[in-house]
Amino acid sequence: MQYMLLIATSEAVEAAMDQHALGEIIASYGPYTNAMIEAGVLVGGERLRESTTATTVSIRDGKTQILDGPYADTKEQLGGLYIIDVPDLDTAISWAARCPSAHIGSIEVRPIWPM
Repeated sequence: MQYMLLIATSEAVEAAMDQHALGEIIASYGPYTNAMIEAGVLVGGERLRESTTATTVSIRDGKTQILDGPYADTKEQLGGLYIIDVPDLDTAISWAARCPSAHIGSIEVRPIWPM
């Protein structure tokens, strides 16, 4: 079954962090991603630019509304994602717990609903 690991961290917390500590977290993504590849579970993944670069589109009363930036004002922003193919939720949770950003943010594990 495929799961998406949604990586959410606070951009403000990251900006305030010691740059060496933040650099260590960023560098640890290489081995983490390689471990997924070696285990044969990685389907795909990408990191995202800052939330200030987002554009949110909605339709209200038949009119397109465009909002620069993320739709919701939240403490954490979506920073990236992985799609993994694993046997069950417990395995997906195990991979999420190994994600480097789990130490400074949260990893939402969500099953993919095939179309």
